[in-house]
Amino acid sequence: RSAMPMFQALKLCPEAVVVKPRFDAYVETSRAIRGMMEALTPAVEPLSLDEAYLDVTEPKKGPQSATLIAAAIRERIEKETGLTASAGISFNKFLAKVASDINKPNGMKVIPPEEALAFLEELDIKEFHGIGRVTAEKMRRMGIFKGRDLKRFSEIEMVQRFGKVGRH
Repeated sequence: RSAMPMFQALKLCPEAVVVKPRFDAYVETSRAIRGMMEALTPAVEPLSLDEAYLDVTEPKKGPQSATLIAAAIRERIEKETGLTASAGISFNKFLAKVASDINKPNGMKVIPPEEALAFLEELDIKEFHGIGRVTAEKMRRMGIFKGRDLKRFSEIEMVQRFGKVGRH
């Protein structure tokens, strides 16, 4: 899987062929893709070499629809680099990040405001951005399996159980 430590991958698949990384090529491609994004909106917030948040409320040019902008960027990335890209479209970063993970690889997911609450209520707790394996297990022991279960707990209760990160 993505981001698996090499020692773990080799333990699971000892016959794997490991190719030396080419970080200079990754950085160069990342910059090119970021340039494609910045051509459409000045509001690009990089998260890593291969991820960024884009605010397309006021795009520089092109379509005025976030969905059409995402489709155009994905198409341009594939045409110019040969790489595929996934996109999540929503009205806040949290939902956009969750949406981007849903149809990977090479997919797109839109979560409009009117569907957000129902979407979050049905979302498995382990799919919430920022909740790792250990926290998800602790939540399951508390009876939290989906977003709707999380709603039963107050912010104060979550802080008591998870410290300051419980606020989020």
